[in-house]
Amino acid sequence: MVNIISKADRTYDAIVIGSGMSGGWSAKELTEKGLKTLLLERGREVVHIKDYPTSNMYPFEFEHRGKLPLEIIKENPIVSKNSNFNEYKQHLFVKDKEHPYIQSEPFGWIRGYQTGGRSLMWGRMVQRWSDYDFDGPARDGFAVDWPIRYKDLAPWYSHVEKFIGVSGNRDGLKELPDGEFLPPMEMTAAEEYFKASVAKSYNDRHVIMGRCAHITGNFDFYAKQGRGRCQYRDLCRRGCPFGGYFSSNSSTIPWAMNTGNLTIRHHSVVDSILYDEEKGKASGVKVIDSQTMEEVEYYAKIIFVNAGSINTNLILLNSKSSRFPNGFGNDNELMGRYIAFHNYRAEISAQYDGLKEYRTEGRRPSNGYIPRFRNVKKQETDFLRGYASTFRGSREISSDKSGVGEELKESLLNPEYGSWRVGSGMMGETIPKHESRVILDKTKKDQWGIPLLDILVQYDDNDEKMIQDFHEQFTEMYEKAGFTNIKTRDNHLAPGFDIHEMGGVRMGRDPKTSLLNGNNQLHACKNVFVTDGACMTSTSTQNPSLTYMAITARAANIAVEELNKRKV
Repeated sequence: MVNIISKADRTYDAIVIGSGMSGGWSAKELTEKGLKTLLLERGREVVHIKDYPTSNMYPFEFEHRGKLPLEIIKENPIVSKNSNFNEYKQHLFVKDKEHPYIQSEPFGWIRGYQTGGRSLMWGRMVQRWSDYDFDGPARDGFAVDWPIRYKDLAPWYSHVEKFIGVSGNRDGLKELPDGEFLPPMEMTAAEEYFKASVAKSYNDRHVIMGRCAHITGNFDFYAKQGRGRCQYRDLCRRGCPFGGYFSSNSSTIPWAMNTGNLTIRHHSVVDSILYDEEKGKASGVKVIDSQTMEEVEYYAKIIFVNAGSINTNLILLNSKSSRFPNGFGNDNELMGRYIAFHNYRAEISAQYDGLKEYRTEGRRPSNGYIPRFRNVKKQETDFLRGYASTFRGSREISSDKSGVGEELKESLLNPEYGSWRVGSGMMGETIPKHESRVILDKTKKDQWGIPLLDILVQYDDNDEKMIQDFHEQFTEMYEKAGFTNIKTRDNHLAPGFDIHEMGGVRMGRDPKTSLLNGNNQLHACKNVFVTDGACMTSTSTQNPSLTYMAITARAANIAVEELNKRKV
């Protein structure tokens, strides 16, 4: 079917593809500057508060107490490996059978197709990059040089942090710059103890309270967004009806809507970006309505591609013309290459029998955090780059459930506290490699006629060495703290289950070795901007969402300036 609505009714100042973490920020910044903006979301509409059906349900209200029936697990062999795919939150995840892809190498592509995308399901940890991270590729030679440095992004980190709300301490670490923080969440006694132990034993290692996108102060400001304080329920990934943590649904999208400049179109699968041969610019996008199969073309002066790293690669590779036969902006044929991710395979746990005078209560939705300490300033190991880690310590709690009536009630109300349980999980930086790529299958297509994506990404020897080093170093740190029953584990999950996939449309200085310039514009077509994870030149070790948002806010403001000067 072909849409017959007039071209004028389908023309905007800007088009944003994707309503997730970066897409929401593109929409906010562009509409605030007065641009009539179309936000395209391939999934269903999810309205803040109204469409969080399980957010206030008790465990006993679920038929299977949170577990999934075997039939659903068998139907979803990929997404069911994600710990958050359960009876509480399964409605937010893309099902394997509905949106297939090809795995030439095992890869867990975890997606959320709805308003807000994965901003409803994220872990909410937000750390800034430092110049050690931006300098890394040039210093170590493992990727092309970033075209920006920390000073370019610092004011935009502040801009984003103030708006989303970030709880944290000013820790004074050069490798993890401080930000605009709300009051921090508290460490448990075991976490404070481990922090002191590490500080006593090492000069280059630090245990801090995790920085998280939760509202813990400045409540009057966030009330203007319609958001309330974090309730410490730790039910975040069901969707927060209080708006206590940041999501596109609770924050940037409603803010953009209030400008009167935003139009959202759901069920809009973007097939490709359109190119105007005469003007030498992108002219718009071709969309397929996922419900009616109707094809519609929308037009705009600038286009922001925020579909999520891998989907952004898919859209650009599928956007072919006589000017770009290999994909939109793909003159050097590097698009889809240099995909990287975070290595979450290594874990360690232990117990501690001291501090019996303390206990833990409540549900803090955050962890302690240990910034990267390997190869920060210079190369020190036989592997490149390094890893960050979580750290969490809480008392073991058990109740005697053998009684009945008043006896059982008393037992449940007065649980017994056992030893402290502590644990850490690695977040390792992987190296972008030429052979790590995504490609379009030549014959297989999805239900909308778009080629299926084939993902060819795997671990390498550098990752294996990093896992070994993590286990060795944290075992040593745990032993020095007096922890016992130390157990290391490699979960052997495939790449992708970290949900931090990056690259494929990387930034750089040279059009011969990169796809985007320092303003996130395609080298070959300046009115197309890519600001989600696809733009990342390297991954560092920090959770990436804060950097996506800062890069997006910066690029959107540059785009408006360029538009006003008629440079795009």
